[in-house]
Order: sequence, then structure tokens, then C-alpha cells
Amino acid sequence: MSEFNNNKNRWYFGVATGVMSMCLTGVSVSESLAQSAETRVLPPVSVDAPQQRARVAPAARTRSAPQRAARVVPRQTTERPPAPVAPPTTMGSTRTIGTPAPAYAGGQVARGGTLGLLGSTNVMNTPFSVVNYTSQLIENQQARTAADTLINDASVRTSTGSNGFDDTFVIRGFPVNATDVGLNGLYGLSSSQRIPAQIIERIELLKGPGALINGIAPSGTVGGAINIVTKRATETDFSRLTPFFMSAASYGLHLETSRRFGANKEWGVRFNGVGRNGEASIDDGNFRSGIGALAIDYRGERFRWTLDAISQNDDTDNFRPQISLLSTLTSIPAAPDARSNWYPGTKLRQRDNTIATAAEYDLTDWLTAYAGVGYRDGTNDQTFPTSTVAVNALGNFTVQNNYYDSYTKTVSGNAGFRSQFDTGFINHKVNVAYTGFYQEAGNAYIQGNRAASNIYNPSPLPSVTLPRTEPRLASESTLTSVAIADTMSVLNESVLLTLGVRRQNVKVDSFSTVTGAFTSGYDASATTPLAGIVVKPWHNVSLYANYAEGLTRGTIVGAGYDNVGDVLAPYKSKQQEAGVKVDWGLITTTAAVFQIARPSEIRTAGGVLGSLAYDGEQRNRGIELNAYGLILPNLRGMVSATFLKPELTNPSDPTQRGNDAAGVPDKTFSASLDWDTPWVQGLSLNGRVIYTGSSYLTTANTVKFPDWTRLDIGARYTTTALTGKPVTFRANIENVTGENYWLTTGTYVTVGAPRTYILSAAFDF
Repeated sequence: MSEFNNNKNRWYFGVATGVMSMCLTGVSVSESLAQSAETRVLPPVSVDAPQQRARVAPAARTRSAPQRAARVVPRQTTERPPAPVAPPTTMGSTRTIGTPAPAYAGGQVARGGTLGLLGSTNVMNTPFSVVNYTSQLIENQQARTAADTLINDASVRTSTGSNGFDDTFVIRGFPVNATDVGLNGLYGLSSSQRIPAQIIERIELLKGPGALINGIAPSGTVGGAINIVTKRATETDFSRLTPFFMSAASYGLHLETSRRFGANKEWGVRFNGVGRNGEASIDDGNFRSGIGALAIDYRGERFRWTLDAISQNDDTDNFRPQISLLSTLTSIPAAPDARSNWYPGTKLRQRDNTIATAAEYDLTDWLTAYAGVGYRDGTNDQTFPTSTVAVNALGNFTVQNNYYDSYTKTVSGNAGFRSQFDTGFINHKVNVAYTGFYQEAGNAYIQGNRAASNIYNPSPLPSVTLPRTEPRLASESTLTSVAIADTMSVLNESVLLTLGVRRQNVKVDSFSTVTGAFTSGYDASATTPLAGIVVKPWHNVSLYANYAEGLTRGTIVGAGYDNVGDVLAPYKSKQQEAGVKVDWGLITTTAAVFQIARPSEIRTAGGVLGSLAYDGEQRNRGIELNAYGLILPNLRGMVSATFLKPELTNPSDPTQRGNDAAGVPDKTFSASLDWDTPWVQGLSLNGRVIYTGSSYLTTANTVKFPDWTRLDIGARYTTTALTGKPVTFRANIENVTGENYWLTTGTYVTVGAPRTYILSAAFDF
């Protein structure tokens, strides 16, 4: 798909696609009506009575005439082609392209999802902790990005607020950058900042290291893996127009259309176009966004194919900032007003264009070959202020204004074979896979002047007198791997044993953005194993355990550190986990204990900003409790709790051995309810509570950030009285009480989003 140059072009494209789809649908409806009319004038079907009686057994001769007449109907219906039937779900098969796993009771979470090397798998058969959120939940909570949905799980938090530079997640106490979010099973193809909710069909969350399952994450994720499944054309054709409003004065329009074509609806087209403009959650700010996403798919008897083309263009004035606090603080300064910007005058321009395709072919009934490849081109141009003297207890700091412009060009792909067969009484699901990832990244970091400021009364940004330059090559990363996994099951899947191994190679080269000369690099390989087991003492109870290792690419140090551009060494991470899942029919409950270990990252003292470096090991041990489903016939709910001990096992400072890692809360809770009211048909109410416990400012564990609680409420009303087709009105309030609180990874902090009103009306036509 050609690049969208501006919002107007994307709207033209979206309208044209919608009109074309509706016209083609009209043609198919007309043809269907014509065929129906023709069948009404067909001559009557004659019945050879003597032959019919000759086939009937003697006992059947006593049947009445109406019963014999009824037997003629099948011969009449054979004159018509069979009606198209929705394809079966991919769950449990060798396919991953097609109808996803069905929703669980309540519709907010799916029964399974795609799990990389393990294919499309039922949650109860998976030896990992996984959650698969549906588009129904995303729409009813009025999420803007994937982050707004993922915080429904207590093990997931964000360290950046809405309208910030990006969505950075924290899963099981470890950071997961937006660059590590997969798109239909491939890394590096989604936006490096945020994934818009309007293109998402499913959000698949795997908690724990996913290197063997999904391949090496580009930025070194170990806490978990996030995969976005994009929307495809549904079995029922529709077009939908959704105007929306978000406080303080942000307006937008979402156009969505879905059509399937062909005798068996084998071809599908789905388009999503979004335009948005206005002040969102920062005073005197502005957020302009244009999104165009086109998805085409083909579903044949043996061959399946998909194509996704996505363009995402965002322009932000006064984006939500991040800043450093002094590590020597004896008390944490109060979080400023969430609508304020202590860096007034910042600008951020982000462009992402992706095209990706995937195909599967069933070589036999038990063997499927698959392959996928995609390309993404992304750029960021931004004002990038930093606190050269960090914030003190009174909120004072020294600001230095800078430009930090960057680009990435990424190619990502995979290929392999999935099979399912028996050897005696043992069933095997074997997957052999290759993954490849290449990314060229460049930047231009231009330093400006400094000035004194305060987070409660910020000064204007100082000038940048040096000329702005084009980004130049900074690094090249090549990540490749070959893997094999076999899930063996016996006794009708009462016992499932998964064994796998992945041979991984990480090659990273770093270059000077001034001279272009090669500065450093490494080329490392490792073989990492995986083992998992599921035992079902009863059909609805799964006891599971797993052990996984992963090779992680060393961090490429970004802006905000003195050693910006350096490449840290690759490292191995390890996880052990055990748990139990119980499906009670309408409610599923899960409990897990886990341990993940990886090198600890710290900001060293000295210099201007300090340097990013490894320091010993961080070992996170925790307990997770989850429940979701249909509590009552019209009451849906989700609740989760995580208790965590993020321990430093061997830091360079022996006095800190056993201390907690900086910025990691020891407990988190998430809970939500969605209720269809009995007194007004079509009216539903919902609410959500997000709680995050306190965390330490530094590894010295002398000062803590306070805990915080966020309350969200909402309502929706669906009716057909206005247009004869469904119209859904939604209203949500996030952070109802207007809490101001810090989001932190230690000394690097931002503030959470303020009270936010979201209104929308979805018109089907």
C-alpha cells in the first residue's frame, strides 16, 4: 500500500473503500435475490413413486402420506448450492490464519490464542500464564491504545502516561518497550510508540520470557510478550461510523467497514480509518492523529493468505514529559497536576508505515507449511528536553533543551511447518520454525542551552542554537533463530508435555552518528531450552509448570544517558513457573508462582546524566491470582492480583544485597465489572479499579513512592429505534477522582493521566 501523505488522503481512501465494499455487497445481494426469484419459478420436481417405495423397508410402509412428502424436500434443496458456513476456529489445529479462538463466557477474554511456536492453543492446554483480550472488551472500555486494555491484568503496568512519547509496559516487574510488541506473530512491525485500539481484534498476553515461543524481542523483553492480532473481515458484513470526543477538547471520527466475497466468502476486506484532532490531556496541548489500516484475506480449502497495510501519523504539541529525580532525595516531591507540562513547548512528530503478508498451505491433513514477512518504516522528530540537574524535593531542576530525531527500517519474517500426528497412543504437535529480524536505526541528537526551572512552575524551554540535522545510521541489528517444539499428549489431552529448543543468534553493530565509523558490536549465539507440562486430574482443572531460557539482545542506550549509543552485552534470562487453572464453566480462575532472573540495569553516578550499566542480577519472585468470566447471567467481571519481590541478588554494593529493585511495586490489583441492567433493555454499566503499590526510588531502598488507586466508570446504550440498525452510545470517565500520581521505573518518572471523559456513538449502516 502506498504511503498516506496526509489525513485527507487517508479519509478519501477510507470512504472509497467503504463505498466500493457496500456497492459490491449490493451487487451480491441483488444476485442472491435474483437467484431466489428464479428458484420460485422452477418446474416442480417429479418423484418416481415405484422406485421410492422399492427402497423403503417393509416396516416403513405404514408411514402416512405427509411423511413421504417430507422426504421429497432434500431432493429439492439439492438444486441450490449449500449456504456458506463459517470456518472452524484455528484453536487446536495446525492453522493460525482464520477464525480466532472463541470468546469465553462474558465475551471479554478468549478461550485461547496464537502462541508462537506452540500455534493456536487452548488456555487450559498451555503450560504458561496467558490472557487473550477480545475486541468486545476493547470497545466497551473505549481504549485508545493497547495499553488501556492491558492494565486489566495486575501483572501489567505502564511507566508512561497517555499522550506521552510511547507506551512502555512493565510485566512481572520488567520493562517491555512498545518496540517489543508483536504484530500477527512478527516483531518490529507495529508502531514503535503505541498500537491504536481501532485496528485490534485480539491482544494476546504471555507473562514471562517468550524468547523460545516468539523469538528474540528487539529490545530485550523478559517480563512477558504482547502480540496484536489485527482485525479481519467478519462473517457478517457491516459498515460503522463512530464520532467520538475526549476531554478537554479532542474530537475524532472512526470509519470501519467489513465485507466478504465469493461463493463461500473466501475473500475478505476490512478497513479502519481514524482522524483525530484537538487538546487531549495536557493544557495548551494538541494531538493530531491519522490512521489507515487495510486488511485483505483469502480462506481456501487448503490455502490461506493475509495482507495488512497500516499507516499511522501522529503530531503532538506538549506531549506528556518524563524527568529524573535526584537519587539522594530524602522525600518524594508531590506529583504535579496531571494536566501540566514541566517542559512547555515540546513537539513530537511520529510516522509509521507497515506492510505485512502471511500465508499457510495444508500439505496434508496433518501438515501445514507457513511463512510471513513484513516491512516497517518509522520516523520520530521531537523536542527532547532533559534534566541535567535532577528534580529536588522542592521541584527545582535544570533543564537542557535538545532535538532527538530518529528512524528505523525493519524487515521481519518467519517460516516453518506445523504438524499434528499420532505415534501409538501419543499425540504430537510439532512445529519447526525459522525467525529473522533485521533493523537499521539512526538518530541525530542535538544539544541545546540550559535554564533553571521547576516542575510546579516551569520556565520556557531554552533555545537550541545548533542546526537540526538529519538522522544518521547508529546501529544495525540482526536477530535469527531456528527452533523446534513438540507438545506430546496422552489420555485425551489429560497430560501434555512440551519440549523445545531454540538456537539463537544476536548480531549488533554500532556506528558513530558523527563520522559514520564503526564503533562497537558483538555477534553471540546460544541454545536455549523450554520445557512445560500440563496435567489435568479432571477435565476442567489444569496443573502446569514450565522452565524457559532466552538470549536477549543487549540494550542500545538511548538519549537521556551520558553513554547514549553504546550497546550493552547480550545476556540470558531464566524463568521457572508453576500454577493451576480451573474452568468452572462460566468463570475461570488461575493461580501461579514464578521466578524470573536477569541482569539488573542501573543509572551510574558521575558525568552529567549518568550512564546505563548492568549491576548484578535482579530476581523477581511473585504470585499471580486471576479470575474472569460471567459472574451472573448479565454480569461480566475480571479481577487479578500480583504480589512481587524484585530482589537484587548480587549487586556491586554488598550493602544492597537483598534490596528491592528500584521502581517495582510489591503488589498490584486490577478489577472490573460490566453489567447489563434489567430495567432498561440495551443499557449497561461498567467500572474498573486499578491499584499500584509503593515502590522504591533507588536500589538503596531509603525512599518510597506512594501507592495510588485509579477509578474508572462507564455506561453504554444500544438501540435500533433510531435507524433500524444498531446504534451504540458509550460514555466513560477515567480517573474519576482526579488523582495525581507518579508512574516510575525508579528515578525516571512521569505522571499518570488526569480525569478524562470519553464519549462516542457507533452508527451501523
